[in-house]
Amino acid sequence: MQIVLLAISIYTWLQPSLKIGYGLGLLLIAYFGLVFVIDMEHRLILQPTSIFGALLGLVVGFISNGPVLTLLGGLGGFLIMLALYYFGVLFSRLRANRLRARGQDADDEEALGAGDVILAAVLGLILGWPLIWFSLLLGIMLGGVFGLLLLVFLLSARKYRENVFMVFMPYGPSFILSAFLIIFLPNWIINILPK
Repeated sequence: MQIVLLAISIYTWLQPSLKIGYGLGLLLIAYFGLVFVIDMEHRLILQPTSIFGALLGLVVGFISNGPVLTLLGGLGGFLIMLALYYFGVLFSRLRANRLRARGQDADDEEALGAGDVILAAVLGLILGWPLIWFSLLLGIMLGGVFGLLLLVFLLSARKYRENVFMVFMPYGPSFILSAFLIIFLPNWIINILPK
């Protein structure tokens, strides 16, 4: 991970974001890396990192987008993910009821966590409105691609085949990756979009 962060730091030094520069960009990358690693390892987004992220998001957002678009982005990210969170809660309950009706054990695992909702609000502060909805859409699509690759891998490994549909994947890293691409590699995003 340190080698990846070093390479990203060098890239950011050579190609800094025009609006936030190298120093603030490096702080943002460190925050992204921290949330990415913790969510991958523990499937958890910690409150202290969310509070720091909100403060950092306000600074980055005010510099990049101004106060109105920054606050609208935070609110938009929060509301979009809150709606998806409640949809995930409903889906998990239906799934658990269906498993219990068949006489199988059911866990209370949720599709999205409250940390994902807070992370979307933080990313909304950083990206502003309307980029947050595109970032969340891109993050969901990236999560789908990673999930499909994980599913193929688990199905090909015989010892995991039995419980392949009981593996849960964190969404935070996908959202972090999408925000990173939008902030630090905007030309890449522009080139892959249909014209």
